[in-house]
Amino acid sequence: MSSEEKAPKERMIAPQLSERSLFSTGIMIGTMVKTKYMRRFIIKTRPDGLNIIDVNRTLSRIDVAGKLIARIGPQNLVVASVREYAKVPIEKFAELTGSIPITGRFMPGTFTNPMLPFYLSPELLMVVDPQLDSQAIDEASKVGIPVIAICDTDNVPENVDLIIPANNRGRKALAAVFWLLARAVLIHTGKLKPDEPMKYTIEEFETKPEEPE
Repeated sequence: MSSEEKAPKERMIAPQLSERSLFSTGIMIGTMVKTKYMRRFIIKTRPDGLNIIDVNRTLSRIDVAGKLIARIGPQNLVVASVREYAKVPIEKFAELTGSIPITGRFMPGTFTNPMLPFYLSPELLMVVDPQLDSQAIDEASKVGIPVIAICDTDNVPENVDLIIPANNRGRKALAAVFWLLARAVLIHTGKLKPDEPMKYTIEEFETKPEEPE
């Protein structure tokens, strides 16, 4: 038997994404801190102290989130984050799904003051980091908007209804999460078949670091 025949077939997460490629994004690499809320999503702690998230649970939660967004309607979802590396992933996700992106500062009153010109009344909110995006979560909780959040091992997901456990700091990791979520939404809304490729690659979902002048 040849070495090629002996080699196990690489697991494919999606038509354009192998398990190895997904791991290379660092999607499962958490921080050195683990809160009691995130402990259940951690499968091990590396010798260097970094906590590793169970990527199968990440994929499962992404699919659940995709179903929820599809049921409520992507047009009724606001995706918000102040994190710089979330900018392009959120914009690409919104382009493909029809959701409402808010990148950069979340303006106070966006969900709570109908008199403001930028007032929004979504049926669902998604944020990248419960700590950084606490203003959006606080306003959503006041008016009864359910919240999906990408949570790293050090997060305290207060007022979060659905946790997606994943690295929420890395630019490649965030690109992977939003690419997978966009795919899940498109599949569950019937706009993409499970064996169809996406319009964009994960790399195209990535916020590139600014080139030095």
